Amino acid sequence: MVSETQYHVLIVGGGTAGITCAALLRRSRPSLKIAIIDPARKHYYQPMWTLVGAGVVSKGTTEKEEAEVIPNGVTFINEAAGRFEPEAKTVVTASGKRISYQALIVAAGIQINWEQIKGLKEALGKDGVSSNYSYEYVEETWKNIRNFKGGTALFTHPNTPIKCGGAPQKIMYLAEDYFRKQGIREKCQVVFGLATGSIFAVPKYAKTLNQIISDRKIDVRFQRNLVEVRPKTREAVFQNLKTNEEEVIPYDMLHVTPPMGPPDFIRQSALANEQGWVDVDKFTLQHNKYPEVFGLGDSSSLPTSKTGAAIRKQAPVVAQNIVDYIEGKVISAKYNGYTSCPLVTRYGRVVMAEFDYNGNPEETFPFDQSKERYSMYFVKRHLLPVLYWMAMLKGHTGGVMKVNVGKLDKVFRFSFALVLFSLAFYLNGPIRWLAVLGLIPLLTGLFNFCPLYTLLGVSTRKTE
Repeated sequence: MVSETQYHVLIVGGGTAGITCAALLRRSRPSLKIAIIDPARKHYYQPMWTLVGAGVVSKGTTEKEEAEVIPNGVTFINEAAGRFEPEAKTVVTASGKRISYQALIVAAGIQINWEQIKGLKEALGKDGVSSNYSYEYVEETWKNIRNFKGGTALFTHPNTPIKCGGAPQKIMYLAEDYFRKQGIREKCQVVFGLATGSIFAVPKYAKTLNQIISDRKIDVRFQRNLVEVRPKTREAVFQNLKTNEEEVIPYDMLHVTPPMGPPDFIRQSALANEQGWVDVDKFTLQHNKYPEVFGLGDSSSLPTSKTGAAIRKQAPVVAQNIVDYIEGKVISAKYNGYTSCPLVTRYGRVVMAEFDYNGNPEETFPFDQSKERYSMYFVKRHLLPVLYWMAMLKGHTGGVMKVNVGKLDKVFRFSFALVLFSLAFYLNGPIRWLAVLGLIPLLTGLFNFCPLYTLLGVSTRKTE
């Protein structure tokens, strides 16, 4: 019998990955006793922080109470995980509470290491320095952009893995577009110092971005890693990763993407690989040493971009493989490395990058997504936030997870059909035709064959 401190499935992390896995498991196997460990009081939809920093939305719209998003029937242990004891199948919390499990999901996110850049913590939020990677300082970015009158606007990208790898350049494009709209572009030098050797890893999308950079005269300096901020003199110190020399760039406005890495309690545990990430198989997401342990999201070793879109594909794989493991079956689900990055290139335009482990485009829509499009901005700005709160965190992810199709699913389909019908009836242009395209599979029942409805979590699959 399962005791009060023992669970069929224990999830470390109550972010996007942990909540989505819990919701999927509850829908698939309601009898499972599941708990989530996380110290957070708030839950954030962080992909929208780019648009908060650009003045499009307020940051309050991205925040909910953590307890509100915990799936019904799941126990919420509102404290930090202290250490793992995988041999004993136990997690010890920071307060010393011992919690055992039959299966463990590690989805603890990524750790932001502000202190790794000298002077940054003291400079944040003052004298033109900001970061969209902090709920506290994201509105400072918009303040700096709208008050900018000319000079050097400097943006950075570190030499570590980061969440949402496209975000550092998204805010740069939006700032440049705002300066242009305000008629001050000729007074501005927009500089992007990034540690990588290319603007984007996938050539199809990199081609578009390089053309944008050229057309808009953005000064991109590759293989530059920010190591120090000098707020008194408004100077940023970079390390040239090619020559190992220091390069000082004066700034009037500075947006910093901080270094990131695995959380310390994972990096120091037996679950970590040499780099400190949870060591999992890149296809099954099962731990390479402990078969009852699974990992996904930003804290995992998966060699793909750390995005919410990637989690949308990873979570059904983990949930299905957890069920297979608990029921003594052969692990059946596989993840192909899918991830997505809606690259906001200006107000009202997005390049919707979607690709797999091999860098092959894996696009949802029936047109070339490497082009700047308003329709993709509409998806980013209006559709994806609703789907996040109302579908993904409720376990509607599509993919391989087999779930019962109940009344809520039918209500969801009917409601979404009404929304699409309204868009098709009242609007003109590309949105009308997107709505029409969306109605076709919804009305004909071809859900499982339409990538869009995999995105939305609408499926006719039933539990076998």
